[in-house]
Amino acid sequence: MHTPERVVVLGVGNILLKDEGIGVRVIEELQRRYMFPENVKVVDGGTQGLWLMSTIQETDRLIVVDAVLGDGEPGTLYRLERDQLPKGLRAKQSAHDSDLIEALNLCNLIDQCPKSVVVIGIQPQDIQPFGMELTEKIAARMEDLIDLVLKELHTLGLTPVSISSGGATN
Repeated sequence: MHTPERVVVLGVGNILLKDEGIGVRVIEELQRRYMFPENVKVVDGGTQGLWLMSTIQETDRLIVVDAVLGDGEPGTLYRLERDQLPKGLRAKQSAHDSDLIEALNLCNLIDQCPKSVVVIGIQPQDIQPFGMELTEKIAARMEDLIDLVLKELHTLGLTPVSISSGGATN
C-alpha cells in the first residue's frame, strides 16, 4: 500500500510589517478558499523561525510562501528551489528569513529534511514602518502567488477543492 507524500504549504512573514506579511496573507486565503487532501497541511508559520523545525521535519515536500528580497522590482515573482536559497534569501533580510534557512540547514544536518523545498515569493514594495495592510502593488499580485502555489501542488499530483464551488481547481 502506497502512503501519500506529506506536503506542507508554509506561509512565513510578519503581518505587522506591510508586505513582509504576504506569505501569511496567502495562507489565509488558501485556507479560506480551499479544502486540501489529507496529506497536505497549509500552515501559517508567521515569524516562528527555528520553531518551524518540527513542521519541516514532518514533511516530504515543502512549499514556502514569503516576501523575497531579490534584485527585481516590487511585485516581481520568484520560484526558488532549495539549492538557490542561500543566494536568494540572504541572511538577516528580515526577522524570519535567516531563521528559516537555519532551520532547513539544521534539518539537513540531522538528515530530516524534506525531499524538496520550493519558495514561492514576491519582491516586497514596503516592509517598514509598521502597518498591517499590504501595499496596493503587492496586494494586486496575491492572486498570482496563489496560482503559483496551486500550480506547485498540481505538479505533485495534488488538487485542492474550491470551497465556494465544491469542485476541484485547475
